[in-house]
Amino acid sequence: MKKTLFVLITILTLNSSFSQKIDKSKSELKSGNSSRSSSSSSSSSSSGSSRSSSSNDFGLAGLLVEGFLYVSFYSTIGDYRSENHLYNSLSKYPYFDGESGNFQKENDSIQYGNVMRFDVENHFLYSNNNIFGNHLKAKFRPFQYFYVQADYRELLEKNVFTNRFSNLSLFQFNVAYDRIRFKKFNLGWTLGATYVGNDVQKAGFSYGLHTDIFAIKNISFNSAMMWSSINGLPVNSFEIRGKYHKKNYFFSLGYEHLKIASPNYNFVTLGTGIYF
Repeated sequence: MKKTLFVLITILTLNSSFSQKIDKSKSELKSGNSSRSSSSSSSSSSSGSSRSSSSNDFGLAGLLVEGFLYVSFYSTIGDYRSENHLYNSLSKYPYFDGESGNFQKENDSIQYGNVMRFDVENHFLYSNNNIFGNHLKAKFRPFQYFYVQADYRELLEKNVFTNRFSNLSLFQFNVAYDRIRFKKFNLGWTLGATYVGNDVQKAGFSYGLHTDIFAIKNISFNSAMMWSSINGLPVNSFEIRGKYHKKNYFFSLGYEHLKIASPNYNFVTLGTGIYF
């Protein structure tokens, strides 16, 4: 009897220690961070008493806000009167002329013309034999000034005890803007929303940064970071890839890190993409 009880306790302990990360992420996102509401209510009451004492500082605060808005606008949008690279046109696809990345110089666009572009890429995600997934990404670029981007990740995890699979569907929808548009380098930001499907069905605001470097002929490196919060818990992503370009398509090898609530996920990625 004691041996049987010991075996049962051991199995339960192992099962909890190897609990499904995906199920844990979904469970935490559904319940949310309950501690935030109590802390926010206490902080709001304390801030109310101090608000009246700072009413005389509105004049100085107004100047500071105005300066902050100017700096923010310049750093996020740029100055089209003095930064010529902001007028660089979108290229047909990276290295279409043997040297340009996502953008071509303004004088080159006279020869090739302004183009509209649609980028599609897909990456297989592998963590171990029990956790893997897929990442589908699409970008619609009507011109050089901004574009819209959609990401869909489907994560799968096998339970080592039941051999059943848990899945998590992660969607990201963003408007993206390239603040720097050089021929060999671009850097920008994204704003949008993150949505977790399945039985979570909750969304949150997202923002991020992205960059592409076209250092060697037919080879580029890109990285993207995105932060969001759902129910007071983080849903963040980081990706970095190397790409080999061949005409209007490419092959890629990279790495992705996801933080969905408290669990962290690390993947090696292998993929391909095409430019229309």
